Amino acid sequence: MIENPWRGKGLDPEGLMPVAEATDVAALLGLCPAHRETPLRDAPGLARLAGVAELRIKDERGRMGLGSFKALGAAHAIAREAVAQAGRDPEALRQALAGRTYVAASAGNHGLSVAAGARIFGARAVIFLSQTVPEPFAQRLAAHGAEVVRAGADYEASMTAATEAAGEQGWTLLSDSSWPGYTELPLRVIEGYTQLAAEAVAQMDAPPTHVLLQAGVGGLAAAVAAHLRLAWGDGPRIIVVEPDAAPALIDSIRAGRLVTSEGPVSCMGRLDCKTPSMIALAGLSRDADGFATLTEDEVRAGVAILAGHGFDTTPSGGAGLAALLAGLEPGADSRVLAILSEGPEDG
Repeated sequence: MIENPWRGKGLDPEGLMPVAEATDVAALLGLCPAHRETPLRDAPGLARLAGVAELRIKDERGRMGLGSFKALGAAHAIAREAVAQAGRDPEALRQALAGRTYVAASAGNHGLSVAAGARIFGARAVIFLSQTVPEPFAQRLAAHGAEVVRAGADYEASMTAATEAAGEQGWTLLSDSSWPGYTELPLRVIEGYTQLAAEAVAQMDAPPTHVLLQAGVGGLAAAVAAHLRLAWGDGPRIIVVEPDAAPALIDSIRAGRLVTSEGPVSCMGRLDCKTPSMIALAGLSRDADGFATLTEDEVRAGVAILAGHGFDTTPSGGAGLAALLAGLEPGADSRVLAILSEGPEDG
């Protein structure tokens, strides 16, 4: 693990940061019929194994019937565009985005949110998947009305294909990452994730001492960190966990600028992102205290332990908790908050 030398000021203090407020997010998500609060669970058995006083787990496996926190992001961004187009009249909203096509690259879960959000408001969704994305995700996307296109050997290749298709077809690219010249929609995607942080704050009697946040491009971690700093200030120690095969954030923090990492394919598929989101990096460089990496063996062992305690998930969904179980030990008196970000692939 490395300490964040940019903590408090960030790599780019004048740059675009994640939205920390969650004020109108719940109202917009409320336009999606499946929106419900997810539970915050106590895990005393896992706490004993990890050597901490308390472990609370924000369980996103049932989020909006889509099985992942990512249900919040694209659905929020699409709902915001629908309301801008048609107001809040329920009848008008059903076809508010008729004729629009949203296109995205996904490792599965972001695509589900795009597909579900598009269908609610009358739009079309086209989702590009790399060859490494499991077929069950492709089938679930199709079940939610998306057109699925396989493109490339990894996420970066599918992202390139989706971007090119958007330009050629006049479609709306809806990515959960961001880069120079492309920030408006990903900012709204990241903003949607503040909903789970706001729920966790309301569900806890007192702030935790430590927060563990797994990261791919960094959107979830950045949104949660920004909102928790707003709600709880500098008290909790926030640690970001990445696959050691894709240490994009840690490499960028070390370099003092956004960089692309190199590495093999990781079993943490939704976290296997070699280039961080520009917005997420800016926020985490300000809000995170430390960055850690997790090996393939460590995450597999951790996920097996989680399943034995009733927290079935994937290596991506359980990475933060797996890091805790692998020895990222905050101390015997620590009260830890972590996120179980998705359900099992066959769930």
